[in-house]
Amino acid sequence: MRKLFLFAIFTGLLASCQLAVEQDNKLPLITKNQLDLTSDIMTPEVLWSFGRLGDVQVSPDGKKILYGVSYYNLEQNRSNRELFVMNADGSGRQQLTETPQNEYNAIWHPDGDQIVYLSSASGEVQAWVMKGDGSAKQQISEIEGGISGLAFSPDGSKGMITKDVQIDPTTEDVYPDLPKSDGRIISDLMYRHWDVWEDGAYSHIFVADFDGAKISGAKDIMPGEPYESPMMPFGGLEEISWTPDSKGIAYTCKKLKGIDYTLSTDSDIYLYDLESGKTKNLTKGMPGYDKAPFFSPDGNKMYWSSMERATFEADKERLFEMDLASGDKRYLTPDFDYSPFGATWADEGEHLYFVCAVNSEHQIFRMNVNTTEITVLTEGMFDYHSVAIAGDRLIATRVDMTKPQEIYSVDPGTGEATELSFENKPLLDQLTMPKVEKRWVTTVDKQQMLVWVIYPPHFDKSKKYPAVMFCTGGPQGVLGQFWSYRWNMSQMASFDYVVIAPARRGVSSHGQLWTDQVSKDNSGLAMQDLLSAIDDISAEPYVDEERLGAVGASFGGFAVFWLAGNHQNRFKTFISHCGVFNSEMEYMTTDEMFFDNWEKGGAPWEKDNQVAKKSYANSPHHFVANWNTPIMVMQGEHDYRIPYTQGMAAFNTAQMLGIPSRMLFFPSETHWVLSPQNGILWQREFRDWLDKWLKE
Repeated sequence: MRKLFLFAIFTGLLASCQLAVEQDNKLPLITKNQLDLTSDIMTPEVLWSFGRLGDVQVSPDGKKILYGVSYYNLEQNRSNRELFVMNADGSGRQQLTETPQNEYNAIWHPDGDQIVYLSSASGEVQAWVMKGDGSAKQQISEIEGGISGLAFSPDGSKGMITKDVQIDPTTEDVYPDLPKSDGRIISDLMYRHWDVWEDGAYSHIFVADFDGAKISGAKDIMPGEPYESPMMPFGGLEEISWTPDSKGIAYTCKKLKGIDYTLSTDSDIYLYDLESGKTKNLTKGMPGYDKAPFFSPDGNKMYWSSMERATFEADKERLFEMDLASGDKRYLTPDFDYSPFGATWADEGEHLYFVCAVNSEHQIFRMNVNTTEITVLTEGMFDYHSVAIAGDRLIATRVDMTKPQEIYSVDPGTGEATELSFENKPLLDQLTMPKVEKRWVTTVDKQQMLVWVIYPPHFDKSKKYPAVMFCTGGPQGVLGQFWSYRWNMSQMASFDYVVIAPARRGVSSHGQLWTDQVSKDNSGLAMQDLLSAIDDISAEPYVDEERLGAVGASFGGFAVFWLAGNHQNRFKTFISHCGVFNSEMEYMTTDEMFFDNWEKGGAPWEKDNQVAKKSYANSPHHFVANWNTPIMVMQGEHDYRIPYTQGMAAFNTAQMLGIPSRMLFFPSETHWVLSPQNGILWQREFRDWLDKWLKE
């Protein structure tokens, strides 16, 4: 559940790109929202009007920037994604596509003259090509069933394609005389994952030839294997890499199945040789996640992200190097207590740039690979998401709690950033956004905890405001300067609340020890940290201690349910979205079993396991006798990580106890809320419930 907010953005983009492919040609065009606002306070409708920019690609010569923007339409209840290009200095912005379809996965062909992208214009997702100015669009693939990803070899002669392949038999295969049956025959774990039921199809990698006009001769490099690459549920093309000589493909895969798959995080890096057709496991014997391979420019070394501890998905992500000739491995970041990602070469193999979160801010770093010296290049209250090279400048994407993602040019010497894209400037110029402050709060064990405080627009310190504490999910993951379209700190503050967001025990980027301290103690110091934060900030003269609420999703929803039975009347209301209410039942119905085995310390039936026994004894449902506070529960039916019956159980309990309560249930949503109208409904109900108990 870590990195929830960044993953939700990625998942939402894919969902919007792949919905109703067969209907795309019949849908009206969605264009950029041009709004003249009558108020300078952001509303949910304005929030959903921002263009969502992403997938930034710098041209091979460093002179152009390619990117996509998704625009949402409330009436149509969907989005439309278009492609844009501009010069590396931000000039010459040009829209390349304008269709009812979604164009995505856009990349530069290695020749630098062509742009290749995916589109459903033909009725299924295929690869298309156009010139750098958007002209001469033509379809270049006809892969049966469509494709999900594409990357070219460095010499441009081949394409690496990802697509789903049916490996396991379906019910119709077993009983062909029952074609209308929708029954699933299940004899092993894991039969569903996050938000989809397993159907026996797996994402495989194909290698195909490209002659400049057509992709042909696609060959499955994982024939018959019941495994996927990229890995579900959040893996993308960053988990696959061409070798610099175009003769091999390194890919990430967890080659396990069923119950073994759900109990393990042991993914490995495999190297496929195009000439021999042979595959070699390069990281065998390393028990944690190994993923995201890339190569030195000369092709002699491979680099990848590796976690040390088996079954722990939130371990420190270590940067490793392998000499491909000898197989020798070198751990490059033993003295760096944080998790780098998104690395790119600064030169011919001596320096890397990467993004990393430290103290709840994602910054850009440079590393000398030879000496392993690491230097931070940027600083400030924002989150960088990606970094690439464009001549003597860096091209990066960045957000903060008051601004959605935009593209920046960064001076690698000074770290000074200059905005280039200005996608959302017309809306932002009409708004007064909240102010964000970084506070440090002393915990019960005398540690210093970072707490974000977000103040309402037009904040007046002489007034008293109701306050809402945001309980972040995870339980690990970075509580950074993120921008979300649901748990949006600026939107909450714009409802005229002081928002308090504690980076409690378990939050990543404050050292691995801090991260580790939530595991096997979910209801311990992490919960005390939340209470320390609300007690500290609510003592300010501008906070009304009699009007405090607590809200959160996922592990944050668990925290809300736990606080409901243990808050000693601090709060006047609660909102829990997709939270764990009954830990024992959640253990028996969730998908990835390694997660709960690590976090809880074992299974609930292990009566001699004192760690597990303590975990389940502190499940929120054991404290419902203390419930006395109005509570709202939100849940998506297709959430298979925390099944919706958890929310039903909490709501039913509150109803039977006579506690004012409400449930907002989404039959079509998952662990997230992705459709525009459901997103607006979520925000309206969220505000209505808080206002009812904290303002009226």
